Amino acid sequence: MHDEPRGDLPGPVEHPPVPAGSHPGPPTGPRDPGDAWAYGPDGRKAWGLFGAAGLLVDDGAGRVLLQHRVEWSHYGGTWGIPGGARHEGEDAVTGALRESAEEAAVPADALRLRHTSELDLGFWTYTTVVARADRPFDPVIGDRESLSLDWVAVDAVEALPLHPGFGASWPGFRAALPSSPAVVVDAANVVGSVPDGWWRDRAGAAARLVDEIGGVARTGIPADEFALPFTTWWPAWTVVLEGDARATHAPVVPGPSGSAAASVDVVLAPGSGDDTIVAETGRALASGHAPVLVVTADRELRSRVEAFGAATRGPSWLRERFPSGRP
Repeated sequence: MHDEPRGDLPGPVEHPPVPAGSHPGPPTGPRDPGDAWAYGPDGRKAWGLFGAAGLLVDDGAGRVLLQHRVEWSHYGGTWGIPGGARHEGEDAVTGALRESAEEAAVPADALRLRHTSELDLGFWTYTTVVARADRPFDPVIGDRESLSLDWVAVDAVEALPLHPGFGASWPGFRAALPSSPAVVVDAANVVGSVPDGWWRDRAGAAARLVDEIGGVARTGIPADEFALPFTTWWPAWTVVLEGDARATHAPVVPGPSGSAAASVDVVLAPGSGDDTIVAETGRALASGHAPVLVVTADRELRSRVEAFGAATRGPSWLRERFPSGRP
């Protein structure tokens, strides 16, 4: 249930008597501890003891998946996105994917994460998780919280009676739909930036680097690193390997099975690593990715990719994000 407040906090989910022949009422049975009110110091309350999250997914062809909310729900009869209260210990992305699977049968493994937007009231948060469908799927109503689920043309969204929270957020989300950041990594330069004996096993050092980048790809990058709005972005990742390091990995390092986490593309340079990085940078920009960051400390290479319009970062920018904590 999409109860993101903008202006007014979400009110109680009242369950009035259901007239004969109308849509069934709220679900019954045991509930998760997170399905409860969170209270602010001033007495305000919001649904979701541990916060709430919802999923906005577009199909890459000018449509977004929306939920027509059942009448008995808060702001019933309006259109919004699948979502609801997070479980205890559950991160926002996991919560949004779980709720959308329960309410709309959205397959997480069909999605590529794009970004998150967090509304933080101090005592409660609502996180909108934005994703793109990598393959077609048909939503299916999975509980009693939806009148319908539809792929709606982007140009038609504002003509619908929208949930106030979603309606206030939609212009920003719509404006960001074309944004698609990417990161191209000069693996040889990053590996060589720390004298840890990598030269004794170049393939092994490259394999460790690609695994670390896979971890970074799963957690995302703060939005301000790309000068983009919202909270966190999941860019497309390309790692270029050259020389002996090319023996390390298959061309694609996938995210976790059943997950919407981004994969990492591994490109094996047939000759010059720098030439391949320049080519991959140009390919990313030509395919619509923007902004594009290239991770390297090589001055000549930085000048070449910056001439394309890419930005550059040094190896420490990437290394400080490694989940292992290794420098």
